[in-house]
Amino acid sequence: MSTPTLKRTLTPALLWGLGVGYVISGMYFGWNLGLEKGGVYGMAIATFFVIILYTCFSFSYAELACAIPKAGGAYDYAEKAFKKDLGFIAGIAQIIEFVFAPPAIAIAIGTYFNLAFPQIPVIAGAIMVYLFFTALNIYGVKAAAGFELAVTILAVGELLLFAGLTLPHFSTTQFVHNAFPHGWAGAFAALPFAIWFFLGIEGVANVAEESLNPQKDIVKGFGWAILTLVILCLLVFIASIGVGGWENIVYLKNGESSDSPLPLALGKLFSPDHVYYKLLIGIGLFGLIASFHGLLLASGRASFEFGKIGNAPKLLGAIHRKFQTPANALICNAVLGIIIVCTGRTAEIIVLSVFGAVTLYIISMLSLIRLRKNEPTLTRPFRVPFYPFTPIIALVLAILSLTALCYYNAFLAILYFGLLTIFYLAFKLFKR
Repeated sequence: MSTPTLKRTLTPALLWGLGVGYVISGMYFGWNLGLEKGGVYGMAIATFFVIILYTCFSFSYAELACAIPKAGGAYDYAEKAFKKDLGFIAGIAQIIEFVFAPPAIAIAIGTYFNLAFPQIPVIAGAIMVYLFFTALNIYGVKAAAGFELAVTILAVGELLLFAGLTLPHFSTTQFVHNAFPHGWAGAFAALPFAIWFFLGIEGVANVAEESLNPQKDIVKGFGWAILTLVILCLLVFIASIGVGGWENIVYLKNGESSDSPLPLALGKLFSPDHVYYKLLIGIGLFGLIASFHGLLLASGRASFEFGKIGNAPKLLGAIHRKFQTPANALICNAVLGIIIVCTGRTAEIIVLSVFGAVTLYIISMLSLIRLRKNEPTLTRPFRVPFYPFTPIIALVLAILSLTALCYYNAFLAILYFGLLTIFYLAFKLFKR
C-alpha cells in the first residue's frame, strides 16, 4: 500500500485567500493594545517600520518558498542553510508562533460572540470554534482553503464598510489627542502589537507542497496578500482612532483593555441596536474566523513536518488515509490551544506568538543570505528584488523588534527562551 501524501489543490486565488486570511484578524483586535504603550504617534512609528519589515520579509521569504516548497517552511530553509540544530530552533519558533496565535484569536471570537449572545461565555465560545475548525481542517485542505477564501472576501468587505462608515466622521482633534504619551520608548514598546497587524503571512509557505504550481503561485500569493493587508491596516488605523481617540478603542467603561476595538469605535456613531453595529459584529466574526482557521491550517502543516522528519513524535507526522490531511498534528495543536485559551491572557499570548515569529524572521533571512552564498546553483524560480538589501533590511528590523520585545517583556522573554532551551535539549537527547 502506497504512503499517503498531501494533495496539490491550491490555486493562486486560494493562496491569496490564505495569505490575507491568516493575518486579517490583526485588523480586528490586538493591535489596539499597542496604543496603550505608545499612543497614536508611537503606534504609527512602530507600524511604519513593521510595514517595511513585512514587505522586505515577504518577498525574501517567497524566494525561499519557491526554491524549497515544503510544508516545514522556516525549518526546511534553515536546515538546508545551517543544518539540523538551527533548523530545529527555527521550526520550534514557527510552531510556537502558530500554536499561540490561534488562542488569542479564539478569545477575540469568543468576545464577539459574547457581544452578540451574552449568554455564551467568552471561553466557551473560543473552545467551540477550536473544535469545529479543527474538524474542518481534518476533513480536507481544498474545502478548508475554499472556506478560507469565502470568509476572507467577506472580512475584507466588512473592513471597507467600516472605513466607509467612520471616515466621514474623522476628527483630527480626536486623532492627535494625547498622541505621544511615552515618547520614543512607547514606539518600541508598541512593536509587538504592530507586528500583530501582519503576523502569519509566512503561513503561505507552509502550504507550498499543496499548491498546484509552487514555483509560480507562491510569489503571487505573497505579493497580492501583503499589498491588500497594508491598505487595510492603514484604513483601520486611521478610521478607528479618528472617531473618538485612541483611548476609546483601548479601554472599556470599567477601565479594562478591550479585545474589540472596531465595535467600540462604531459605538461612538451608532447604538448597539443599529443595523450597522449588528452588521459589524456579524461580519466581523468572519475576519477573526478567517485568521483562526487559516493559522490552524498552517500550524498543522508545521507540526506535521516536524513529526514526519523525527524532530517530534512520529505520530504527528502521520497523514489521515481517507482525508489526506495531517489529522494527528491538528488534534495535538487544538488540545494545546484550548489549554492556552483557558488562561484568558490575550496580550501575553500575542507577545509569545510574536517572539516565535520574529525568531523565525531572523533565522529565515540569515538562511536566504547563506544559501545565496553557499548554493548559487539552487533553482530559484523567483529571486527577491534588490538583493542583498531587501533581506538585510528585514533582518535588521527583525533584530530590532526582538530587542524591544525582550526589553519590555522580560518575564515573557525568559519564558520563551526557556521553552526553546527545553525543546532543544530534548531534541539533542532523544536524537542521540
